[in-house]
Amino acid sequence: RLVSRLAVPTIISMLVTAFYNMADTFFVGMLDNTSATGAVGVVFSFMAVLQACGFFFGQGSGNYVSRLLGQRHVDDAERIVAIGLFSALIVGTAIAVLGLIFLEPLARLLGSTDTILPYAKEYLGVILVGAPFMVSSYVLNNLMRFQGNAFYSMIGIGTGALLNVVLDPICIFTLGLGVTGAAVATLFSQFVSFCILLFCCTRGDNLRVRLRLFRPRWQDYQQILRGGLPTLCRQGLSSLSTISLNSVAGIIGGDAAIAAMSVATRVIWFGFSAMIGFGQGFQPVCGFNYGAGLFSRVRRAFWFCVKTSSVALVLISIAVWIFAPQLIGLFTHDAAVLDIGILSLRLQCLSFPLTSWITMSNMMMQNIGLMGRASFLSMARQGIFFIPLVVGLPFLLRACGGEALLGLQLAQPLADVITFAVTVPMCVGVLRTMNVDRPVTEE
Repeated sequence: RLVSRLAVPTIISMLVTAFYNMADTFFVGMLDNTSATGAVGVVFSFMAVLQACGFFFGQGSGNYVSRLLGQRHVDDAERIVAIGLFSALIVGTAIAVLGLIFLEPLARLLGSTDTILPYAKEYLGVILVGAPFMVSSYVLNNLMRFQGNAFYSMIGIGTGALLNVVLDPICIFTLGLGVTGAAVATLFSQFVSFCILLFCCTRGDNLRVRLRLFRPRWQDYQQILRGGLPTLCRQGLSSLSTISLNSVAGIIGGDAAIAAMSVATRVIWFGFSAMIGFGQGFQPVCGFNYGAGLFSRVRRAFWFCVKTSSVALVLISIAVWIFAPQLIGLFTHDAAVLDIGILSLRLQCLSFPLTSWITMSNMMMQNIGLMGRASFLSMARQGIFFIPLVVGLPFLLRACGGEALLGLQLAQPLADVITFAVTVPMCVGVLRTMNVDRPVTEE
């Protein structure tokens, strides 16, 4: 019951976060410009970098805060809140400055073709201005969630998403700003969301954000690194994998392939976000009870999450398989984009249910302090296995007389299967150790 109660607002928050970029893709798609749609997909990988930084500081400090609260060290927990937030603001500002200085090289690095580049620069330039607020919003969202106050984070994130949906058509069509309008809507929405989240930190029993407590020590960053590195690896490699996907798609199928893979990724990410949100309801329960030495509660919560999310993902996969043409058709009417996107989406449905075990195992190891194993699992699905597959498989199939595009579409499902096979024995060993009611170590 506790996991479910905490999971409902986090599921909503994650779906809302996924909806930000999906809304931009939807409304930009109404321009009937494949290059513009591709530009939103290209910049999505950069937004994943911002999310990675925010989740690094948010999950890193949040994990530590939940354990400190479990040990009744409230003053130390409040200090970590300040360190996590203000460190993220500094990093977000540095990213914005450097990104604006090297705007065109950055847009090309993200996978822009010559035709996509002008639209990508328009969209990316505005997004960079809001980088400090975007990164900090993810931190505040996670900090409140790890304190068991996910409702407040849901309010802040949800309000921003609703505002984004309202502003997108106004900025894109009414004001005639096109792709730039989508970025302006996202920027303003994220800023409002940040302000609401900051205000929510003063409500209820949330730990307060106090600038005077921002006195970071190396020991504090070690703990943040311990809890946040797996997330940084997962989110950072997610961005790198998207860049690799866009680059190879551009070589094989041009703008149509980039747009199709971008749309398919957005749709499947929406379902994946719901599952991550459910797992985030497990994380404070895991961290608090592990810190208190209640290992049996950690095990019970883990199995509950795996079983529930597995059933949900099977049902989602069946629905997405059936309605794949309609889902891809929401974002584009280009025949080539539709053909590529529908097959890609259906192939990903085949392995999608396996991500339940992968994600819950990763979250558990991260929350109990197994940084090495959690970081490896974070890098596996969209890094260690996916990137070599997406770069090599299309050209291998082409050399064997097959379709290179099919190799691109098969990369993610194959990466999921391999990661699942690696995760099972690793997680079972951790659960067996906790079964005898003793802490788990990296050795």
